[in-house]
Amino acid sequence: MNFTQMHERLRLELLRRIQRGTLSVSLLARQTGFRQSHLSNFLRCRRQLSLEGMDRVLAAQHMGTADLLPDNARPAYQSAEEIALVPVVSHATAMHEPVVRPSAVLSLIWVSAALLLSTRSRPSSTNRRTWERFVAIPVSAADAMAMDPVVQPDAIAVVDRHYNSLAQYRPTRQNVYALRKDTRLKLRYADFMLSRLVMRPHNGAYPVELSEMEPGESPGNLIVGRVILILNEH
Repeated sequence: MNFTQMHERLRLELLRRIQRGTLSVSLLARQTGFRQSHLSNFLRCRRQLSLEGMDRVLAAQHMGTADLLPDNARPAYQSAEEIALVPVVSHATAMHEPVVRPSAVLSLIWVSAALLLSTRSRPSSTNRRTWERFVAIPVSAADAMAMDPVVQPDAIAVVDRHYNSLAQYRPTRQNVYALRKDTRLKLRYADFMLSRLVMRPHNGAYPVELSEMEPGESPGNLIVGRVILILNEH
């Protein structure tokens, strides 16, 4: 495959991600340092990226040249229509970095693209929509015990950072949230009572925790996102 073919496959893959809602031109501009107009012209076939520019886009989107191979040269499980890559990041990155830097990615996991596409967002502020939406975080054995058996030690939790509302996603099931507590995230159920965010464990042996809210502060400030998938170790 030559440079022109790789260039076109990258363009089509970025357009697919934009159509799926996992990427936007403004987000890609922040990730790469390119102007939005430059990227828009590339996506509309009005200009090409240099080889260095392609490298920057690939790194920002956690892609490699193997992702640009023809479909018949890739294993079936790597079909871009069926799966998506989600970066595994530290708790600090999940809490504080709207756009995940390539250097902050600990690893990558494959997740069903259909799941990400069908997941409804519910941000508590318009600013949250500018954040890179899906990230995954590691859950240590100590952190997992409070949510046992829903969460097992050394699990990976996929978090939708565009859902930091306390509204129930499904009426019959409590949302599991990644909640900011000091310098770490905790996976808990959550309520808001008397100016306090109530963090409830699943395991009754662990205490309910309260986080005082500052005057005018929204509970969404402490909600990093809703957990949409838990990958437990077996």
